[in-house]
Amino acid sequence: MSGLDFLQSVQFVTAKGKRLAVLDAEDWEALIEWLETLEDVHIARQASTELKAADGDRQRAGWKGRSGRAWPER
Repeated sequence: MSGLDFLQSVQFVTAKGKRLAVLDAEDWEALIEWLETLEDVHIARQASTELKAADGDRQRAGWKGRSGRAWPER
């Protein structure tokens, strides 16, 4: 289901003079997962752009190794 599908599946109710949006809990969780995936894609694209700008040099791009230390020099 796309983000647009989720938004179109919202139902509205009025309670105590307020209009509220109601979404099935499973749909809500799927929407959160979808948004997290979008965020991950954005982060990956940004990292790729930074690495390309550093001519593939991970250290110059500011990346760190798994241990949290800088990459060894080539």
